[in-house]
Amino acid sequence: MAISMTGDIEKAVDQISNTFQNGGRLYAFGNGGSAADAQHIVAEFTGRFRVDRDPLPAEALTTNSSAITAIANDYAFEEIFARQVKALARPGDVVIGISTSGESKNVLNGLEAAKNAQAKTIGLCGQKGKMKRYCDILLSVPSDETSLIQEMHISIGHLLCLLVEEHLFG
Repeated sequence: MAISMTGDIEKAVDQISNTFQNGGRLYAFGNGGSAADAQHIVAEFTGRFRVDRDPLPAEALTTNSSAITAIANDYAFEEIFARQVKALARPGDVVIGISTSGESKNVLNGLEAAKNAQAKTIGLCGQKGKMKRYCDILLSVPSDETSLIQEMHISIGHLLCLLVEEHLFG
């Protein structure tokens, strides 16, 4: 059985492109390898992917160690992304949560906070987990194998960057 994410990827590209065109921002987060993926995707938007172009407003919520450790200490580790999303995300922004298991409580809380802020939510996960209820668009890799899911997540991230660049800059 072949599984296609083409339609959902096209929806994600449209949402991200519309957000940037309307002056919105993109935020991304995850844990471990997914944190690295979030940072990598954001770097492609703020730098460039294939086109020499103006930077696009994107931020990884995994990089501020002071915020992460203060929030974890004062509230809980499960709140490290939700608190930052509550402070930063606005209606029309896009928030990308990445979790190979689809069960990371801090990622789910961050996505829930984004929905409450009326931001658009995109989730990247494997075939299991609770992420669907928190996402406007879910890009679910049909696998339980963490390494394969991670490989697909960065491939999807690159595809999003490529197609958004093509959409916005030709």
